[in-house]
Amino acid sequence: MTTRRDWLRTTGCGFGTLALADLLSREASAAPENPLAPRPPQFPAKVKRVIFLFMQGGVSQVDSFDYKPLLEREDGKTMPFDDARILANTGMRRSSQRVMKSPWKFQKHGETGHWGSELFPAINGQMDKLCFIHSMVTEGVAHGPATLFLHCGAANSIRPSMGSWVLYGLGTENANLPGFVSICPSTGNGGARNYGNAFLPAIYQGTALGKAGAPATEATIRNLGNPALAAEDRRRQFDLLRALNDEQIHQHAPRGGDTELEAVIASYELAWRMQNHAPDVLDLRGETKETLALYGLDRPETTDFGRQCLLARRMCEAGVRFIQVTYGDGTANPAWDQHSNLPKHAVHARAVDQPIAALLIDLERRGLLDDTLVWWGSEFGRTPYAEKNGTGRDHDPGGFTVWLAGGGVKPGFAFGATDDFGFQAVADKVHMHDLHATILWLLGLDHEKLTYRYNGRAFRLTDVHGRIVNEILA
Repeated sequence: MTTRRDWLRTTGCGFGTLALADLLSREASAAPENPLAPRPPQFPAKVKRVIFLFMQGGVSQVDSFDYKPLLEREDGKTMPFDDARILANTGMRRSSQRVMKSPWKFQKHGETGHWGSELFPAINGQMDKLCFIHSMVTEGVAHGPATLFLHCGAANSIRPSMGSWVLYGLGTENANLPGFVSICPSTGNGGARNYGNAFLPAIYQGTALGKAGAPATEATIRNLGNPALAAEDRRRQFDLLRALNDEQIHQHAPRGGDTELEAVIASYELAWRMQNHAPDVLDLRGETKETLALYGLDRPETTDFGRQCLLARRMCEAGVRFIQVTYGDGTANPAWDQHSNLPKHAVHARAVDQPIAALLIDLERRGLLDDTLVWWGSEFGRTPYAEKNGTGRDHDPGGFTVWLAGGGVKPGFAFGATDDFGFQAVADKVHMHDLHATILWLLGLDHEKLTYRYNGRAFRLTDVHGRIVNEILA
């Protein structure tokens, strides 16, 4: 019996027109064999998508949003601290360290009166939208393990990234675009594993746009088209490939099918549809001068990250499910990693401050902030004392700050606390597993039920850990 799909494929020019491509993509989205078909959440969701603003290298919490007056009073004094790096390398506790105050002034901002340093004046202007967690803790004292743990929930084994888990659980909102995109990801400290699918089917791999350290103008989808072939020739090539793949599917059908082959076919079809739709999403020429200026594309210090944030908004608007935006440089000691030159934090802050504030403003005025979660943070924080009595700060995984904004979280709210020095979380600790569990919950996914069986074991993003941080939920 000839199916509707068979008839559509064999009639006239197959994928020869955009209208027919859209028709087929809609049909494919409804087909049960399509691994990217949209799936309902496990329970009513608060948000539809996530934008993760990854500040690679470790933003100092005590120089940004976790104000500690004691650092000013004790500045220059030598005191004992359980330094994470020394503890990991030698087991020695209570090493002598020189307390170092912040070089930046703090003020209260917004109606909520939350403290923010002069590093982030534009973000401070959006303070009433933000939900802070000041008591984050994580695994790993080095960038590589901590970055992997942030993205994948594991530091010493190959696991799917969070975006892949989300795409696996919910599918995509737009069959013509990738459901999971990583903008300017780092090539180091986990590299492609930070947006990888690991043992999940390959169709859930994130799509990288550009790379950290390269101009954001190069943040495009590689190999999307073949300039050596005319559009008509590419269409014929695709139709032939599709026919061959369909034949393989029919051959495997009596034996229960071939999920890997079906995933490959779905990837080919997605790539074809992306040729028609992705260039429009990546093209900023239709944006107004006011919008471009809002994101800082008219200033050299903000144009790069501003472009990344504007692309994130456009992808959010187009239905991309999970968007990672990385501010980094791809080196072994990336961007915010100021071991010996803390004042360089100001350079990075100037690059990201206005674009991030613009993203929040733009999402809100377009009605997207209510069903989008914006997540800002690093793989860890930084110590309140000077590293080796110098002018920088070392890594601090034991107490640092992230913030969330958008649907499902309390705006103008702060949760948890570090000690008086801003060193260790002491009240309402939130482990990275807990943050992952909470973000999944906002998307309508139960972190304990979002599982995938591999090598005889059921795996999940949060492993056997994680709790939902109900205190921050609106």
